[in-house]
Amino acid sequence: MAEIATKLDDEGPNLEKLSQRMIEIGIALSAERNTDRLMELILLEAKDIANADGGTLYLMDEEEDALRFAIMRNDSLDIAMGGTTGVEIPFPPLKLNDPETGEPNYTNNATAVALRKESINIPDAYDAEEFDFSGTKAFDSRTGYRSMSFFTVPLINNAGSIIGVLQLINSRSKSGRVVSFSEELQPFIEALASQAAVALENSNLVRQQRELLESFIELIASAIDAKSPYTGGHCSRVPIITKMLAEAACESDAGPYAEFDLDDEEWYELHLAAWLHDCGKVTTPEYVVDKATKLETIYDRIHEIRMRFEVLRRDAEIEYLRKSKEEGADEAALKSAFDQTCARLADEFTFIATHNIGGEFMPDEEIERMHEIGDQTWMRHYDNTLGVSWEETTRIGDTKPLPAMEKLLDDRPEHMVAEYNRGERYNLAVKRGTLTAEERQKINDHISITIEMLEQLPFPKHLRNVPEYAGGHHEKMDGTGYPRGLKGEDMSIPARMMAVADIFEALTATDRPYKKSKKLSEALHIMKMMTEEHHIDPQLFELFLKRGVYQRYADEYLDTAQIDEIDISNYLPDS
Repeated sequence: MAEIATKLDDEGPNLEKLSQRMIEIGIALSAERNTDRLMELILLEAKDIANADGGTLYLMDEEEDALRFAIMRNDSLDIAMGGTTGVEIPFPPLKLNDPETGEPNYTNNATAVALRKESINIPDAYDAEEFDFSGTKAFDSRTGYRSMSFFTVPLINNAGSIIGVLQLINSRSKSGRVVSFSEELQPFIEALASQAAVALENSNLVRQQRELLESFIELIASAIDAKSPYTGGHCSRVPIITKMLAEAACESDAGPYAEFDLDDEEWYELHLAAWLHDCGKVTTPEYVVDKATKLETIYDRIHEIRMRFEVLRRDAEIEYLRKSKEEGADEAALKSAFDQTCARLADEFTFIATHNIGGEFMPDEEIERMHEIGDQTWMRHYDNTLGVSWEETTRIGDTKPLPAMEKLLDDRPEHMVAEYNRGERYNLAVKRGTLTAEERQKINDHISITIEMLEQLPFPKHLRNVPEYAGGHHEKMDGTGYPRGLKGEDMSIPARMMAVADIFEALTATDRPYKKSKKLSEALHIMKMMTEEHHIDPQLFELFLKRGVYQRYADEYLDTAQIDEIDISNYLPDS
């Protein structure tokens, strides 16, 4: 905390200099953004103006209806608690009203000031019959201290509400003798309290607005995670990894990040960007995000295909039974042919069902076999015993006259599926994973929508990089990423950090429907290859390894079965 330049004359209060000092204090109060430092500044300046030996700043706790100890200082006893000291104040809050009777607590000096909204100047606490100073006397007895003069001032905001109380103890004369607080100084301390109330109120408003913004952003992120049981937690885990990597860069005292650092506002900017990095997913359809199999949309269409195989088996059985009753039928040959048909149908359905799950790669010859299986035909009949007339079936979308001969695998667009879903064969022919090219583009679009959404928000100057940080985590160092095709030099370090965090979380996640979670060694091996292919920043990945970011995250968030022995020399970009 910067020292206030102007000081009081040794001869006593110099009103001209004191007025100038009040201006300086007001400027300092308005400039301080850290609440703890602000409270210390208020108390220390009040102590200095009044030449007080000690002081306490209480803050109003609306929920508890009490004054909470915020800062305590005493020069003679070398006491410094609360605020930036990190030392917790052990005393309980002072209740403004009796918990049992509800009567106002006028017996305590500080609470009386809060209730009356008036300053109280006590020359000697031991002679003050109006207030209960038994706790003060007990404290003096234990410490050998002598609490004498008290000057207690309310902190009142613009709405006229109490937000705190400032209490000064033992004013000292030039010779060091304890005296009562000067009536000449009282207006100045009250003016300081008024300035302090405004500064604290502004600080509280900023803090509350910040908390509201953070809560709203985390609400959006949790809503996105809740949309899908398969990506739940992603939006909350990426910020954790991003923060760990940023901390490692800030702590680095050598190499490319020796000069990298983030101040409080930049940390907040990165924090918001990490939580918002996937906000565009609010527009991504659930049946794309949750597509666990190739044929899944709102439901898994493999069950329809299974029904067609069952129809083929049923028709084969009917044909077998019909022919076996013909005169001169070869029962053994017919049964053998029927069994072969059943085995073939079972094998073909197993093949289709297996490839419906998706995988790392589907060879062309297996795609060709899928088409051969799909070219088989089956007869779809109309059975009026279902109680549905032909007119009703056409009304609900089935316009083909029945009975109808159809292919086993259809490529007709389904009326309940989005336009880009081109049918069963098109979906089953996906070589990797479960998503078609159109569905993958639909998912990739979330980042463009993220940028569009964030760029529409009126971020203040200190948060202007949030869209760039949040929108860059799918870009690649060689410019082949999306949506803008940025190269490494076009991206900020925080944006590149988020790319590393997003990839690592995705590789190690245990809740994805289209892949098994990777072991730690597998994830790092893939990321090493991504550095070699110029997809992610090799220097950041090296920092990620050497600073043990991967291990700290794994120990806290990964399943124990995923954590295997790691020798980082095997994964360093230059190895």
